[in-house]
Amino acid sequence: MSERSDLERIVLKHALINALRHGGKAQPGAVISKVLGERPDLKARAKEITGIVAEVINKVNSMTKQQQEEMLRTEFPESKIEQERREEEKKLPPLPDVERFEGVTTRFAPNPDFVIHLGNARPAILSHEYARIYKGRFILRFEDTDPRIKTPIVDAYNQIREDLTWLGIKWDEEYIQSLRLPIYYKIAKDLILNGGAFVDDTTKENYEEMLSRGEIHPNRNKLPEYNLDLFEKMLEGHYGEGEAVLRVKTDLGYTDKSLVDWVAFRIIDTDKYPHPMVGSKFIVWPTYNFASAVDDHLMGITHIIRGKEHLQNTMKQKHLYEHMGWRQPVAIHLGRLRLEEFIMSKSQIKKILKESAGAYSGPNDPRFGTIMGLRERGITAEAIRNVILTVGAKQTDASISFTNLAAENRKIIDPTSPRLIFVEDPVELVVDNGNGVCLEAKIPYHPEKTELGSRQFNVCTGDRVMISRADYEQALSEKGGEVRLMELGNYIIEGGKFRLLSRDLQYAREKGLSIVQWLKKDGSKIAILSVPLGESIVIKGGYIEDGGKLQDLLGKSVQLIRVGFAVLKSAIPFASLVFSHE
Repeated sequence: MSERSDLERIVLKHALINALRHGGKAQPGAVISKVLGERPDLKARAKEITGIVAEVINKVNSMTKQQQEEMLRTEFPESKIEQERREEEKKLPPLPDVERFEGVTTRFAPNPDFVIHLGNARPAILSHEYARIYKGRFILRFEDTDPRIKTPIVDAYNQIREDLTWLGIKWDEEYIQSLRLPIYYKIAKDLILNGGAFVDDTTKENYEEMLSRGEIHPNRNKLPEYNLDLFEKMLEGHYGEGEAVLRVKTDLGYTDKSLVDWVAFRIIDTDKYPHPMVGSKFIVWPTYNFASAVDDHLMGITHIIRGKEHLQNTMKQKHLYEHMGWRQPVAIHLGRLRLEEFIMSKSQIKKILKESAGAYSGPNDPRFGTIMGLRERGITAEAIRNVILTVGAKQTDASISFTNLAAENRKIIDPTSPRLIFVEDPVELVVDNGNGVCLEAKIPYHPEKTELGSRQFNVCTGDRVMISRADYEQALSEKGGEVRLMELGNYIIEGGKFRLLSRDLQYAREKGLSIVQWLKKDGSKIAILSVPLGESIVIKGGYIEDGGKLQDLLGKSVQLIRVGFAVLKSAIPFASLVFSHE
């Protein structure tokens, strides 16, 4: 960026801020004062600055307020007024019925049958944020009491912990339900003795036929002691899988029969389906609704934030709370969250990984909407959190476009991402600056963040320089072979060479020359850029500047000039990058 362009950008930032704070009309004096306050070294050029301010203000004041806000949001996300606006957007509404409880306790309760995705992260982020707002407690609880259908995965426990930690979520307590089965057995026995549950020792088919005829199970009206004896037999292994369940008594008038006398415990053959945490030690397992409701009570959960698919479960659990005389937590049900262009479904991702024969790298593949996949793609935890808080705790379904997530991410990574030159599909030519002439090009790593430094390229006659094939062909077809090599000079392509015409930037402007990025062959490294595109990965090959800096940027975001942001994954023997977004 030229010095003039740099100055215009500083003026534009302060003109936009001033306009938005004063009814859409920026004031020249105030803008000049702010510019000189940021850059006191420019005071000697006050006359020049006054002219630039007048030009920029004329442009800014002709814009609508919406256009001014959009430009400030896009071009200067680090500005104080823009940060204040984003913080206001992220404010959550108050929790309902807080006065019913002594403090607030929330929880995130994942099933460790896979890693978490953006949709799972939403209740985690919201629950953690509410606990922070109310200075309450936040609990992580692994709900892993289904070793047969939703079989827990050993690695998933730690992967979920790592994802939550990366997202900036800290929990005060942690529980694993499979290690709490004796607690559930005790509560079940209390429930039976309270007359709130009975053992159904018929088959599922027989029970459903009974319901359809309007009949009730004979054990429902038998003494609690009788049902307690049957439950003890379940625990002792008297019944096999599918031969007996414990049911919680509910209203019998529900038209939705799945709500009637729902199953609290079932028998699972853990010799056949061993649990990764406790093996085959237990055969009687609580269902989600029983274990979740019991733990919410015992752990003092006041507010539950979960998907609206749990509305029916909230109705079921109400009966358990009533039987036990417990106070039921407040449930907030979220609509589904979708990230456009990304695969989010756990079952679909599992199926793809099983059938893709290595075409996907795993749960961290950048085509997936998992937290691991988004991280691999270079999306920051802060961007994810900001987007989730902006969506909030709405009951309606929401769809996040990747464009919006990328825009949020860009604001965060732009100030710290060095600009690197990447030449795709290169064409290599010899430089002719004149006999024995060497030129220097000093290019900053960032147009505004001088603290990121710069690098200097020395280009002498006879050196080999590369530009992209697209730039090469455009120069030949549209400009008679003339092109401006960024910060170096104006050249004409002829005879397989770059022949220097001049170094004057004004010449390039008058001729309408493209300003193209370039690299010396010496000191550059082969680079492979992987670009996720829907369900595909497009591979782009070329060269990237090295200069000894690449090794220090491993795992970090960089901006490839005129390409976009990417994450550098490796630098040896060649540079490997994953494209993030423009």
